[in-house]
Amino acid sequence: MRTVKAAAAAVTVAIAAGAAGVAAGRLASDAALKAPPGRPLPTEPRLTVHSLAAGRIALTRDLASQRPGTYGLAGNGSHAVVGPVIDTAPRSADTVVRRLERVTHGTLEPGDKAWLTPNLHIGDPGTALGLDHADVDVPGELGTLPAWFVPGVRETWVITVHGLGATREHPMNVMGFLNRHHFPVLDVTYRGDLGAPRPPDGLNHLGESEWRDVDAAIRYAVRSGAERVVLHGWSTGATMALRAAAQCPLRERISGLILDSPVLSWEATLRALAAARRTPGALLPLAVRAAQGRTGLHGDRLQPADPDQLQVPVLIFHGPGDTVAPWGPSRRLAENRGDLVTLQTVRNASHGAMWNVDPGAYEEAMRRFLTPLM
Repeated sequence: MRTVKAAAAAVTVAIAAGAAGVAAGRLASDAALKAPPGRPLPTEPRLTVHSLAAGRIALTRDLASQRPGTYGLAGNGSHAVVGPVIDTAPRSADTVVRRLERVTHGTLEPGDKAWLTPNLHIGDPGTALGLDHADVDVPGELGTLPAWFVPGVRETWVITVHGLGATREHPMNVMGFLNRHHFPVLDVTYRGDLGAPRPPDGLNHLGESEWRDVDAAIRYAVRSGAERVVLHGWSTGATMALRAAAQCPLRERISGLILDSPVLSWEATLRALAAARRTPGALLPLAVRAAQGRTGLHGDRLQPADPDQLQVPVLIFHGPGDTVAPWGPSRRLAENRGDLVTLQTVRNASHGAMWNVDPGAYEEAMRRFLTPLM
C-alpha cells in the first residue's frame, strides 16, 4: 500500500512539475509572440537620466548607453534624440554623457527612466520630416492596413516594413534619404499594429502569416502604378520580405531586398528574448516548444531564408553585436549566395539599429545598391 501511495505521489509531483514547466515556457514565449509595438524588447535596459545640461545628458553607464551613433531616447510620455558619447565631458564613474540633440516630445527630468531606441522620429512623415505624404488604406487579408505613402517620380517603389517592438515610425529614419533620391515610399503596418487588424489568436506568427500583409502592400503598389518594388525590412519585417520574395504571386515585381537585422533563426531569437526576461536556461527549450505549439510553426517553416530560393539582389545590414537576431545566419547566407547577397557588417550595433551607428555609411550602401534597381 505504501508503495502505491509513493508512486501516486511521484506521479502527482511529475504532473505538477510538467504543468509548471509548460506554463513557464508559455510565459517565456510571450517575449516574442506578444511583443507590443512601440515598446522596448526585453533585451533593452532601462536607463536613468542623471543630469541634463545645455546640449548634454548623463545616463546610467551601461553597454547600451555607450553605443556609438545617434538614437531616440524614449521614456514614459517623452522622446528625445541623443547623439554620440562626449568622452571629454565631466562625469561620475557610473554615468555616460551623450550629446542631447533635441527633445521631441514631453520633458526629461533627472531621475526619469528611459531606454534607447532606433526611432529618431515620432509622428508622421509630415510632422517629423516635413515630407508631403498621404494616409492610405491597404486592403489586407484581415482588413484595412493603414500606411503612409510618400510620393516620388521613380517607377520603383520602396516598401518599408518595421519589425519586433517597433512601429511604422522606425522606417522614417531612411525616408528622407529615399525621398531625396525620388523613390516613392509605402510605409506599411501589418496585423497586430496599432490601427491594423488583430491576429485571430492575438499572436505574432514570426512572419509566417504576417508576410501576407506585405503581399497586400505589393499588390497595392502595383495597382497604384509601381512597375517594380524593393522591400526594406527590419528584424521580423526582413523575415516577411524574404517570405514575400519567395511566395508572393507578384514576386516577379520585386527587384531587390534590403534586410536590416534579419531574423533568420527564430529559435535563437526566441531563446534570446526569453533569456532577457530572466528565464532559467533549463526552461528555454520549453519556451521554443511553446512558441511552436501556439503558432503551429515547425521545422523548415521557422527558417525563412532558403539560399536556393533567392532570385533578386539582397543587401543585408547586420553585425555581431545583435543579441536578438544572431549575425551568423546572415554571414552564412552571404557566403552561400555571394552572387546575389551583399553583407554590410556593422560593429557595435544593437538589433534594428544598424543605421543609427553611422547613417552616412548606411545610406551610401543603400545608394550603391539601389542605383541599378532604379
